Amino acid sequence: MTTWFITGASSGLGAALARAVLDRRSGTVVNVSSIGAPRSNPGSGYYSATKLALEGVSDALRREVAPLGIRVMVVEPGAFRTDFAGRSLTQSRTVVDDYADTAGRRRKEHDRTHGTQPGDPDRAAQVIIHTVTGESAPFRLLLGTDAVRVVRDEMQERIREIDEWAPLSVTTDFVEAGR
Repeated sequence: MTTWFITGASSGLGAALARAVLDRRSGTVVNVSSIGAPRSNPGSGYYSATKLALEGVSDALRREVAPLGIRVMVVEPGAFRTDFAGRSLTQSRTVVDDYADTAGRRRKEHDRTHGTQPGDPDRAAQVIIHTVTGESAPFRLLLGTDAVRVVRDEMQERIREIDEWAPLSVTTDFVEAGR
């Protein structure tokens, strides 16, 4: 099975690779997202928005191409020792004091994680390759102990909130005559 890796939602190369998979009618489209999709943190709203969009288009594509034998997988890594929190992290020069305790904590000068992240990029690559070349693959593949913990906690909180508000949520249906 041919495998293609797509690096991002706005990548021209990514779109070309996706088209190649579709033209061949075989392969796996792998889109790299983040745990920032299921859980957005203060100061990372735009980043999370792009990852949510990537996951949304991936979900639709997965359902569209599955009958053709094409797989789509989204990788949701946690923190890895890449340059993500290093020199590639950019920020606004403007500091807004009102956000010091929320988004301000995400400012580059406050980041102490660079070089201490738990994830090993080489091991992540091996897991992705192993998964994609296997017989089956999940739609979402979490990478890292932090990813599993963060996403599990977020999903449990979401289920709790759904259960809490379900009695009110279901009152919005039309009331059928005679019921």
